[in-house]
Amino acid sequence: MAGCSSPQHESGKKLAGKKPVSSLTYSISTGPIKKQPAQNVVRSLHQAYQRWRGVPYRFGGVDTEGIDCSAFTRSLYQEVYDMSLPRSTYEQIELGREITKNELQPGDLVFFRTGRTQHNGVYVGDGKFAHASSSVGVTISRLDNVYWRSRYWQARRLLDE
Repeated sequence: MAGCSSPQHESGKKLAGKKPVSSLTYSISTGPIKKQPAQNVVRSLHQAYQRWRGVPYRFGGVDTEGIDCSAFTRSLYQEVYDMSLPRSTYEQIELGREITKNELQPGDLVFFRTGRTQHNGVYVGDGKFAHASSSVGVTISRLDNVYWRSRYWQARRLLDE
């Protein structure tokens, strides 16, 4: 169940030893985004997840032929919140504010350290998160799963109440 991590870039140049990623651009609103009511968020997240469910994992992938974790997180946010996120996990972890595991709400981003790489997904409630797993593709996993529990790093909230 190894995670993924899109390569880190500086000033648009590829870092040594890293695979290339999409050159998609992004924009992030500087103002707070208002969250939908919790019930609507959960429904919207699950509907978006269903469209991606089972899509295979592919490092650097951005579509239904194969997708990696940061592209999946980016796609889910675009579909559910109409919000464009950066393409890489390294950039996504800089967004919003850090929150504790106990504060998690549907729509929060969750991050994991999986060895040399980082992995992320979107919390969907009930102790579960949607993500693009390198072993099974797009799926929903439990945070308390022995694999993910031991690799949990942090969570970030991008959306205001």
